[in-house]
Amino acid sequence: MDWVSLVPVGLLFVVILLLILKRQHVWESHTRGNFPPGPRPLPIIGNLHIMDLKRPYLTMLELAKTYGPVFSFQMGLRKVVVLSGYETVKEALVNHADAFAGRPKIPVVEKTAKGKGIIFSDGENWKVMRRFTLTTLRDFGMGKKAIEDRVVEEYGCLADTIEAQKGKPLEMTLMINAAVANVIVSILLGKRYEYEDPTFKRLLSLVNQNVRIFGSPSILIYNMFPILGFLLKDYKIFLQNAKEINDFIKVTFIEHLKALDRNDQRSFIDTFLVRQQEENGKANGYFHNENLTEVVRNLFIAGMETTSTTLRWGLLLMIKHPEIQKKVQEEIEQVIGSNPPRIEHRTQMPYTDAVIHEIQRFANILPLNLPHETTTDVTLKGYFIPKGTYIVPSLASVLQDKSQWEKPDHFYPEHFLSSDRKFVKKDAFMPFSAGRRICAGETLAKMELFLFFTSLLQRFTFHPPPGVSISDLDLSLSTRITTRLVAYKLCAVPRY
Repeated sequence: MDWVSLVPVGLLFVVILLLILKRQHVWESHTRGNFPPGPRPLPIIGNLHIMDLKRPYLTMLELAKTYGPVFSFQMGLRKVVVLSGYETVKEALVNHADAFAGRPKIPVVEKTAKGKGIIFSDGENWKVMRRFTLTTLRDFGMGKKAIEDRVVEEYGCLADTIEAQKGKPLEMTLMINAAVANVIVSILLGKRYEYEDPTFKRLLSLVNQNVRIFGSPSILIYNMFPILGFLLKDYKIFLQNAKEINDFIKVTFIEHLKALDRNDQRSFIDTFLVRQQEENGKANGYFHNENLTEVVRNLFIAGMETTSTTLRWGLLLMIKHPEIQKKVQEEIEQVIGSNPPRIEHRTQMPYTDAVIHEIQRFANILPLNLPHETTTDVTLKGYFIPKGTYIVPSLASVLQDKSQWEKPDHFYPEHFLSSDRKFVKKDAFMPFSAGRRICAGETLAKMELFLFFTSLLQRFTFHPPPGVSISDLDLSLSTRITTRLVAYKLCAVPRY
């Protein structure tokens, strides 16, 4: 072997040595003072060897039993503090809201978003974009009748698509994704797409694939060791998909710019472009094309993924629990009959409302939340957590907290019902997170879940396909960041 062939081996050795020294520095800096306890990490990989890569939130739940509600965990060289249980998560995100409102830099996100947008941005950029987004969404009807009408219209398209199958087995992922995505698209772009539109189907496919890849082991490895990116196929696919989505958004806002009328703003993009023109020339402005692209991509993904996944969970749980499905349908008949459901009916339908809340709690679709970062030194439950610490507020530990839920491991709508069958709010119901980083689209998501779910059960009864028993239905999960169901088929039998 000549000296040339030894160069890559030598470089690898130097990199590993530097990583070990850096890891030792990180470990020592965090273990000074009363830092939260946790398992001792191994060199380079940290605690990766004890993690369930398919269900990392289960590892976190188990570690909390040993180390308590505030503990530390090491992912590669990065020290992570996990918050477990309702009381601890509430104390951090609500009582110490500002201290836990940061967002850490995640290498794969930095590569695609570069600190722009709303979901993973931080500091003043996040504040400005979030404020603008919330105001603009409200102006375009979020939480109001205008959006309610759009959801009702979209449900009609979805129901017609389902009914065309005439009760035959069907896999509903694409059509539910399309229906839910059209609601946020109508705000962002001022239009809707037909479900079979090739551009729309391509966008939905790119989003689905990237959400799956984002939680894959290879992206986990990339985020720990970005130097290995050139070896990781999923990483390359993720970047290409993000670029394709961004290219579509850029072409779209160029089209909007050509026809822009500040006195007739028809979409979120129009409003952003008007604001961009108003801010033109201002130093350190935030209304530039990079933020527009990233905010639109953030809202498109967030506005589709979580709601559509929750609805698919809901239909599967109705098939698994036909007695609950029947009770929901009986309440629908009593309160609204064959009239289209509206948001005003929700308070008159406590059982249906309880079932939808329990679907969200049980499905637990964002079990580890999105990561937070401390913006200042803070003491929590007697432990010192320095500024800049990566924080995981475990929503799974809140939604399954035995001190808050009577049957945390079971699908049990009575969690949200009083003894006289009235709907009861629960403080530990946090599927949208809490505090400064609570989901910006919570109001829209709640509206969509009620209207889509109630409409579907009003018009159809859902069964397993022929030859499949209820006990055979698979409740296993297919990704690691959001608990997305594996694909399943069902039969939707018209009720009228």
